[in-house]
Amino acid sequence: MAILEITDLHVSYGAIRALQGISFNIEQGEIVTLIGANGAGKSTTLRTISGLLRPIHGDIRYQGNSITRVPAEKIVKLGISQVPEGRQIFSKLTVRENLEMGAFTRKDKQEIEESMERVFTSFPRLKERLKQLGGTLSGGEQQMLAMGRGLMSRPSLLLLDEPSMGLAPILVEEIFSIISRINADGVSILLVEQNAAMALSIANRGYVLETGKIALAGTAAELLSNPLVQTAYLGES
Repeated sequence: MAILEITDLHVSYGAIRALQGISFNIEQGEIVTLIGANGAGKSTTLRTISGLLRPIHGDIRYQGNSITRVPAEKIVKLGISQVPEGRQIFSKLTVRENLEMGAFTRKDKQEIEESMERVFTSFPRLKERLKQLGGTLSGGEQQMLAMGRGLMSRPSLLLLDEPSMGLAPILVEEIFSIISRINADGVSILLVEQNAAMALSIANRGYVLETGKIALAGTAAELLSNPLVQTAYLGES
């Protein structure tokens, strides 16, 4: 069963057409990745799903219901959470306060604390830095905090925008290992990532975006072996 269905989605920034009729789906429990060059429309897709942008045409269905016109805060309540590009943590708030901000739509204090403990299971380093200001964390720790904050709303679908950006290779491997574990716990994931090889190594399926259109689609294995993908996105000749 599809947890998310995108149909003929068109999105514009003024006169600039950012998405030109893309359609794709995510099955329950999958990791699906969107790869493509800068400006291809990947982040625009995530922001539109999250309700931060409104499409001029097309439909977004989550668990069978259209959310195309649903406000962003209600989309979070429905079970979709986005971890934005560049982390965008609250640098002057503590780690605990940042995590609490991720649960802003919830009122169940005991369950919020239980969610925080589950975050610490995935990111034990955050528990060690609970009273530390977000802005004083390392880049890798800030990414962990951004992902932990995203999990605090108890999402069924997690949208990840460039989680490896600016991280050392060893930290990239750690972050992607955590993403796989989050997925194994039952969270479906839509992953936008410049590091196409790493993204496809953990994804079930992928879509290649080019100038607002889907140019290729297939299983992760199919895309990894595709000569066009190898040349354009995997650095192979």
